[in-house]
Amino acid sequence: MRAPFDKYLAALATALSGLVLGLLLTATALDEGYGFAPLVAGPWVAWPQTGAPEIDPYARAAVAKRGEAPLARDLGLVFVASADSAGAPLDGRCDYRLSAPVPAARFWTLEVATGEGAPVANAANRHVLTSAEILRREGGAFEVALTRNARSGNWLPTGAARSFALVLRLYDTPLDLTAKPNRAAFPAISKLVCA
Repeated sequence: MRAPFDKYLAALATALSGLVLGLLLTATALDEGYGFAPLVAGPWVAWPQTGAPEIDPYARAAVAKRGEAPLARDLGLVFVASADSAGAPLDGRCDYRLSAPVPAARFWTLEVATGEGAPVANAANRHVLTSAEILRREGGAFEVALTRNARSGNWLPTGAARSFALVLRLYDTPLDLTAKPNRAAFPAISKLVCA
């Protein structure tokens, strides 16, 4: 009489193990990005399906978890870099230089954000540079200093953040979503010195 009870107990343990494993894998997948088919150009990564009607379930869950309202695919793309061009994670104790170019777009913004996407707190209360206000050299090239301390020219503070990400929003861009983006068309992120 005890044998059938053991079978039910084993089946219940197997089902609970599968449920826990599935929930852990789903949570990990949601923390790692926005689903499938990212566009990658060096350190810059975008998930164009987050703004599409045919968004996949993982991307939909990641957007809901973060409470975001993504750009519709025909309005623009959002690229995020959490590492420099050499592949090292962006560190708030280091100074960086971001240098042109930026892919073709009618308008773009560059933001310093936390890993969760919130603006990085800083004493200057400065979070974003736009294509309309950026100071350019002759020929259109530009550089942006990413440091804790104020700099003249194009500067975005990294605040006291231990780590941060750069968010590049391209509005009304003709970027081909079916082809691999050209890394040379995206800004280079160079580490200068670390404290």
